[in-house]
Amino acid sequence: MATEDMIDVESCLVLLCIEAASRSRDAIEMWRRQRRTLERMPFPLAEALLHRLLHRRLLYPSLLEVFKYSIEEIDLRGESSVDAEWMAYLGAFRYLHSLNVADCHRVNNSALWALTGMTSLKEVDLSRCSKVTDGGIRHLLSIPTLEKLCISETGVTAEGVTLLSSLSNLSVLDLGGLPVTDLALSYLRVLMKLQYLDLWGSEISNEGVAVLKVFPKLSFLNLAWTKVTKLPNLPSLTCLNMSNCTIHSIFEGHGDKAPLAKLIVSGATYVDVSDAFLDVETSFLTFLDVSNSSLHRFRFLNYMNALEHLDLSSSLMEDESVELIAKIGANLRNLNLSKTRVTSAGVGILAGHVPNLEIISLSCTRIDDLAISYISMMPSLKVINLSNTKVKGLIHQLDAEPDCIPSLAPLQNLKRLERLDLEETQVGDAALYPISGFQELSYLSLSSSVITDTSLCHLSSIPNLTNLRIQDAVLTNGGLDSFNPPVTLKMLDLRGCWLLTWDILLLFCQNHPQIEVMHELVHNLQANKESSNYSSPSLLTSRTSQVKPKQGKVCTLQNRSQKDAFLDQRLKYNREELLSLQFSSSSLVSSCGRGNTIPKQLMK
Repeated sequence: MATEDMIDVESCLVLLCIEAASRSRDAIEMWRRQRRTLERMPFPLAEALLHRLLHRRLLYPSLLEVFKYSIEEIDLRGESSVDAEWMAYLGAFRYLHSLNVADCHRVNNSALWALTGMTSLKEVDLSRCSKVTDGGIRHLLSIPTLEKLCISETGVTAEGVTLLSSLSNLSVLDLGGLPVTDLALSYLRVLMKLQYLDLWGSEISNEGVAVLKVFPKLSFLNLAWTKVTKLPNLPSLTCLNMSNCTIHSIFEGHGDKAPLAKLIVSGATYVDVSDAFLDVETSFLTFLDVSNSSLHRFRFLNYMNALEHLDLSSSLMEDESVELIAKIGANLRNLNLSKTRVTSAGVGILAGHVPNLEIISLSCTRIDDLAISYISMMPSLKVINLSNTKVKGLIHQLDAEPDCIPSLAPLQNLKRLERLDLEETQVGDAALYPISGFQELSYLSLSSSVITDTSLCHLSSIPNLTNLRIQDAVLTNGGLDSFNPPVTLKMLDLRGCWLLTWDILLLFCQNHPQIEVMHELVHNLQANKESSNYSSPSLLTSRTSQVKPKQGKVCTLQNRSQKDAFLDQRLKYNREELLSLQFSSSSLVSSCGRGNTIPKQLMK
């Protein structure tokens, strides 16, 4: 694709032309008459226009004809309307080399007949098109240029798989979820260019995988959910997935070891874990996923010094084994310890040993606020997940003034921190005020019934915040009305904030049209002045016309019967208790607005 073309597509003038051309059916008919001009349209511009029409539900089969000389790639995945008629027009595309109709459930064998004999087609994705069977595969055999074919979870049988042996140029083959047998796999040994092979959920055995040795360029192999327990040495293999397998030994141990860079064994069981990893060449291994396992011994980590991504989530990892991670932590960039038995003491072992760690997940562990001080000593962190932990955001100290110290304050030392997840913790208002000093934070997620309007004051000062989730909080109409969101904010998730009413949400959406608001009473649609010309009526509510923001997103609210569909937790309180909640929260907002200090009762 020429650089000049890319620049043109990004230019405002081109975007305005595309917008005008896809505004309505009448607009389409006007430019459709300029057929010869359209046929000479540059590929990037034609692709941008086609996808805009598709997004606005203005694309129909006969309209495809004007693109047949200008489109090289087309992605229709998940489009329920795509059927044999669509495929008939696509089959006439002169320069089409990539076609994706995955999850198009109306595509069947007869629809694929339109593709026969295409000379430019190199990539076809039919994943999860359940009506495609062996008959459809026979139509594809007339396309010798095919290099990539994805037919996972279709109706193709083992006999249909054997037919693929005639597609000698295949380098990527996805047969996931198909009943591939040892015999069927043996037919594919002639595919000498094969580099990527997906066989998850197939019927192959240890005897059948022996044929894989004949593929000299095979670099990716997925055997998840199969009966394979060991593999021959495959000297070209760099990525292997044996998730949910019973593993005796990943490789046989004879000949050159595979230079694996990525190994995924999530949910696998091991006859002997030391034997399983014995013949894995660890000097190249940068990605290891051993999540969802019953492993309790992790000595195999000892020599994996090149690891950058390590996933131990939902394993039996405990503090005493964290020492093994610290030993190989110099290159680690992503560490997932969610749903393990690690405590704050284990996090302390990591401090000072993971200088390059960018992402750490400790959700659903037994850590508390003490872990935060250790985390603050990991200087490269960008993402921290502390959801569903014992973190409160405050550390109680006896004989100290004040008696509660905000535990989140040390995280201000992390100059690169972009995302912080604190869902389902006990973090309240008093714990959040240090967050206003997080200069690079763009994503913050909170979910707690002890968060009130006061927290909105702290959060309005985060300079680069773009995504804010405050779910299940006790936010009132007064608090949201006085909230002055950061100018960078694009998404505000208020689901579960049950004190908020329809009217105040509508007002907030009108005052801040650039912000996408999520709530049980709110439904967001992309704004367009001529939306009635291309949007399905079912997407618009009766109240859409009442909301007319100047720009950005249109916030439309569901009708009264729909808004009562979610559980209104106000039913748990009587009138006096609700008024108490409302007035207490409102007073906190006004206090914060006057610049007063945090009330002492919130510090306890």
